[in-house]
Formats: sequence, C-alpha cells, structure tokens
Amino acid sequence: MRVKAKTPLWQTLLAAAFWVAVWQGLALWLGHGGLLLATPGQTVRALVQLVPTAEFWHRIAFSALRILTGFLLATVCGLTLGAAGARWHWFEVLVSPVMQLIRAMPVASFVILALLWVSGKNLSIVVSFTHVLPVIYAGTLVGIADTDPRLVEMARVYRLSLVRRLRYIWLPGVFPSFCESCIAAMGMCWKSGVSAEVIGLPDHSVGDALYRAKITLSTPEVFAWTLVIVLLSAALSSLAAAALREIKRRLCGEVAE
Repeated sequence: MRVKAKTPLWQTLLAAAFWVAVWQGLALWLGHGGLLLATPGQTVRALVQLVPTAEFWHRIAFSALRILTGFLLATVCGLTLGAAGARWHWFEVLVSPVMQLIRAMPVASFVILALLWVSGKNLSIVVSFTHVLPVIYAGTLVGIADTDPRLVEMARVYRLSLVRRLRYIWLPGVFPSFCESCIAAMGMCWKSGVSAEVIGLPDHSVGDALYRAKITLSTPEVFAWTLVIVLLSAALSSLAAAALREIKRRLCGEVAE
C-alpha cells in the first residue's frame, strides 16, 4: 500500500493564505461594512478585544468543563460497551439500534428533548456524551475485531494473565482504531456541545455569547467566537492524540504510529 507523503508546512501555509484571501475578497464584494461577512481583519480585531476580558475565559472554562466531562464519560462508557459487544454477540445486537438512532438523530432535535430532562446549565454534558458515545463504541468494536486472532490464541495457549493480555495484545490491537475515534469524537463533541448551548442558552457559556453576538448583529464577534471554537477543537484533538500516544508508550513500551 502506498504511503502518502507528509504535506510540507509551506504548502499548508500557502493553502491557508489562499483561502484567507478568498474570504477577504468575498467580504469586500458583499460590502455593508462586514455586516453580512466579516473580513479576516475585523475577526482578528474582535478576537483581540475578547481575549483580555475575564468574561471570555470564564465562558471558555464553563463550556470546556462540561463538554469535556461529556467526552470523558462517553469514552469510558463507549469502551465498556464496545468490549461487552465484542465479547457477547447478543449484547452487540441489543445495543446497535440505540447507537444507530443516536447517530441519525439531528443535534437540534436531541437538544430540545434533552431540555425536558436536564437544565440548560448541564445540557452540553448530555449532548456531548450522546454524540461521542456511538463513535467510541464503534471504534472499540473495530479495534477488537482487528486484533490478530493468532496472538489471542497464543495468549490462551501460554495462559498469559489478563493484565499481560491487555498490555501486550488487546491494547496495541485496539489502540489505532480507538485513537482515530477519539480524535474524530473530540471535534464532534465541541460542535454538538456548543450547538446545545446556542439552543439552551446557559449563562456564561460560549454558545450563549455566540447567540448574543448574532442577535445584536455583531458579525465580527460571531466570526471571532466561531474561530475560537475551531481552534479549541483542533487543539484538544491534537492533545488527545498526544495523550493517547503517551499512554500507549508507557503501557506497551512503544509509540503508535
């Protein structure tokens, strides 16, 4: 199989510069002082005004705490349910319709239903949890299925302890798929969590700030908060990948590629 070469940094920067130029051109073409589409400069200035304020960091902490709580709970439950589904076929058959239902349900519909059960303050925890759970569950199932059965049989023949099987067979086998699932889930987590906040409007949240900027027609601020969400999602996805690689290195003595 051909291995795709890594894109040079200068090419990535050049592509980014091209799309920023397109963004600038569209904003100037639409006109209206950035009311319909804020320019990159207006977006950066709005962000520079937001960052030094205590309210900005309070909103980031409020949303991040709840969204990451939902992510961690979904990761633990997804691993547990995935392992159970791989072990017992009847359990996989029983759980699969629920996972498919969650995958297919629009975020807005689920948010409205969730508001009947929880307060707006904790809405992003529930929504993040439910939208991450199917991804982690599927990644765990695939990872276990991809584990070399010959290694499993060898461990059974040599009567390796459960700890050794987990460390040297199951963890290396499950890790690649699980890592990809976590990285994808982190992006979904932020998108679904902030979407829930925009509808539920909990005080001191990022979603609430985004909605307030929209109703006051502060388009540069809308773009600034959107940029913050994108950057947070990308940064946390990278951190999650690095943390998972370090965990595997410590447990298995090697770094996953």
